[in-house]
Amino acid sequence: MRTEAQAVVIGGGVIGCSILYHLTKLGWSDVVLLERDELTSGSTWHAAANIHGLHDSTNISRIQHYTMSLYKELEAETGQSCGVFQPGSLYLAQTEAREHQLRLQAAKAKLYGMNFYEISIEEARELNPLVNFDGIRCVMYEPEGGNVDPSGVTNAYAVGARQRGGEIHRFTPVTATERQEDGSWIVRTPKGDIRTKWVVNAAGLWGREVAALAGIELPLQPTEHQYFVTETMADIDGMDRRLPSVSDRDGEYYLRQEGKGLLVGAYERDMRFWAEEGTPLDFAHELFPDDLERIEENLMNAITRVPTLGEAGIKRGINGPMIWSPDGNVLMGPVPELDGYFCCNGIIPGFSQSGGMGLMAAQWIIEGETEYDMFAWDMARFDRWTTKEFTKARVQDQYAHRFAIHFPGEERSAGRPARTRPVYEMQHELGAVFGLNAGWEHPTWFADTPGTTDTNGFTRQNWWEQVGQECRMLRERAGIIDISNFAKYRCEGPGAADWLNAVFANNMPKAVGRSCLTPLIGKRGGIAGDFTVTRVAEDEFWIIGSGMAERYHKRFFKQVPLPEGTEFTSMTEAICGFNVAGPRSRALLQKLTNASLASEDFPFMRSQRITLAGIELLALRVSFTGDLGWELHCRSEDQARLYEALLEAGREFGAGPVGGRALMSLRIEKGYGSWSREYSPEYWPQEVGLDRLCKLEKQFLNKDAVSGVLDNPARERLVMLHLDEADVNASNADATGGEPIFKDGEGIGRVTSGGYGYSVGMSLALGYVKDAVPGDEVEVMVLGRPHRATILAEPPFDPEGKRLRA
Repeated sequence: MRTEAQAVVIGGGVIGCSILYHLTKLGWSDVVLLERDELTSGSTWHAAANIHGLHDSTNISRIQHYTMSLYKELEAETGQSCGVFQPGSLYLAQTEAREHQLRLQAAKAKLYGMNFYEISIEEARELNPLVNFDGIRCVMYEPEGGNVDPSGVTNAYAVGARQRGGEIHRFTPVTATERQEDGSWIVRTPKGDIRTKWVVNAAGLWGREVAALAGIELPLQPTEHQYFVTETMADIDGMDRRLPSVSDRDGEYYLRQEGKGLLVGAYERDMRFWAEEGTPLDFAHELFPDDLERIEENLMNAITRVPTLGEAGIKRGINGPMIWSPDGNVLMGPVPELDGYFCCNGIIPGFSQSGGMGLMAAQWIIEGETEYDMFAWDMARFDRWTTKEFTKARVQDQYAHRFAIHFPGEERSAGRPARTRPVYEMQHELGAVFGLNAGWEHPTWFADTPGTTDTNGFTRQNWWEQVGQECRMLRERAGIIDISNFAKYRCEGPGAADWLNAVFANNMPKAVGRSCLTPLIGKRGGIAGDFTVTRVAEDEFWIIGSGMAERYHKRFFKQVPLPEGTEFTSMTEAICGFNVAGPRSRALLQKLTNASLASEDFPFMRSQRITLAGIELLALRVSFTGDLGWELHCRSEDQARLYEALLEAGREFGAGPVGGRALMSLRIEKGYGSWSREYSPEYWPQEVGLDRLCKLEKQFLNKDAVSGVLDNPARERLVMLHLDEADVNASNADATGGEPIFKDGEGIGRVTSGGYGYSVGMSLALGYVKDAVPGDEVEVMVLGRPHRATILAEPPFDPEGKRLRA
């Protein structure tokens, strides 16, 4: 066994073997995989191993498509069978909402060249004559859908890795992972120790236990999961071909051919946790006793759809463990607080994602960043607020609603509230309907009646009219928006300016009281973040960025050493904030302070420490609404008193509380981008309009990467689109994000954000397009159907910025 390695992968399931394989494929040969038992132990060996390409997330669809395409290449490369069966998959829609979802996925498939399209009921019946299609609204077909052999795939990855120099050691448990002073790790085993730059935790059911060796607590919880295989069925035995699988998610089961029978699995509402206090170390290839009564309702749905199933005997039942994260997605990426420790844990659709997941992990480790924006999988989306109680509640909700549609903007209530601000109860009494952002409860809109909850769907929902009232109130008078969930940092000390200039691409403000906008550049030259930086004193700066990306951004900040005597600290918990914006915001605030808010005394992009309503705070003349406005940042203990004062003063001016959904509408009217939507490591500064903020005359983080791409022509450009009112009114739906954009039948881009612009009376979208210019007529696939749209030359609200600077 090697004593030194570039990376040590812990865990010999399908994901660990895929990561090892892809590390070697990208050029690393001194890599080792350690497995405590036999390869495929844990969850891999008993998986149903279905494969499918489409997902609601575009980038996850890309990864699944890569995985499906990889298996036959892997067989040819290694000579090891993956047991690939691809008779196709039928996707059924019983409800209008499911039809919307499937049509949108089909539009995405067309844009990205994936094989997923609608077929008629008659065509579907010919493909799978066992299915009763009564009540089905539409059917999509994925010709490459199917399943693989779990052991075959895992061993193919293992063979491929060995062929390129990778080492695999079975029956070699890891007993310790110890961080060394030089930044390396010692991985200890009974067979010897290995020094490595990278520890990769792909330990599956034991991911929590392996993480704990390094002092890491991962939000993971195993559950039981059941499926069964029938005896030989005469209808299948007499066929000369394999039947396509059936995805009937409205029926809450999955079904495919297995041998001459059927395999049927379900995610039942009456779920069961397992190993709540830790996965037993002696667990390997064991199963739990069958408990098919718990999936009886799902089974009856399957029998209604495939009547001959009701006459089949059960050959065997499988009840095995799976391990889940709070949102059902993998926890992936380098641990922000620990150099050289990479996690890839909590994978559910492992055989649809194993190849892409292994590729992304290898890119991240070797190249420093993935080619796709994978924040949806980034472990940094969770932090200390993700308690065991929260994790269990969310896992239970995820399992029991595995096949439920995740609607745009949907806010699920399980496990909440996790974190609240002092004004939470006050906002509740005002009718706030809350969303979750990095664990914080924040108002998304204000209903007339406290306790109101969202309805969910792809079309306009119960909040649509009320959000319009909030937008119009702010544009016509003023509005008060809680922005406490923004990430807030302080950098102070003699080296503060130098350090910030070394981190961010723009030049930091030289004068006290001035602010600037700046991008943070990723490893490939893309936009890893956008921030407002304000110089509040000669050696003190405040930095404001995306709240949900705070832990993600830690990785970037730690790459630049702090000068001696300089500190960088998070103030997100200690500081709260409100944005007061609109044409009467100055008059409203002036009633509460003796400081002059006149434009000549307090210009746009300036800041002052002022006393307002008797509360000392930092006021910034900026607003994400694109309107006249101020951000007010106060101590958390002063938040409630400040909110009361703002609401009381606002009554005179017809102003009131405004939620996050209205803020999103207002910023889209102005054409402002948002991190994780428009701003992403995938996009270069010149593609998003931020190239002017990259100052190449100085040194800053990843300058070489951005210097190498700034002279390149933009691959796509961020544009604003106006959707045709007749089409929007007919569907009762606006774009929300992810919809493909077509021009003359060719895919040219996708929507990143969308919504109705209430103050301009237009359905709007932001998105990336290629080969298109302002004035061009295009089609946006809202609900998977073409909606006519025009690319705008400028934002419809205050394009010259007169309101903003008034």
